[in-house]
Amino acid sequence: LSSDRIQQLNSMGFIWDPCDHSWSENFDQLCIFKDQHGHCNVSRNDEGNKYLGEWVRRQRKFYKKNTLSSDRIQQLNSIGFIWDPFDHTWNKHFNQ
Repeated sequence: LSSDRIQQLNSMGFIWDPCDHSWSENFDQLCIFKDQHGHCNVSRNDEGNKYLGEWVRRQRKFYKKNTLSSDRIQQLNSIGFIWDPFDHTWNKHFNQ
């Protein structure tokens, strides 16, 4: 593509990488959820946040498989994302 066409596409908000764009949108939704609820542990059973809860579950799964990029791990860590909620809860109660 010529630089003019790239510029035209950029000016109209063309999304070059739909996967990265989707991940960023979900991350933004998680940040909003955290602001509202004080945590990032979105339940898949929460009717209003079912998709976000599934997205959170997938991030934990990718992390455990070591297939989540370091940039994404860093972003999630920056908002206090809990990678293993069961371990976190156990430690929290054990330390009380």
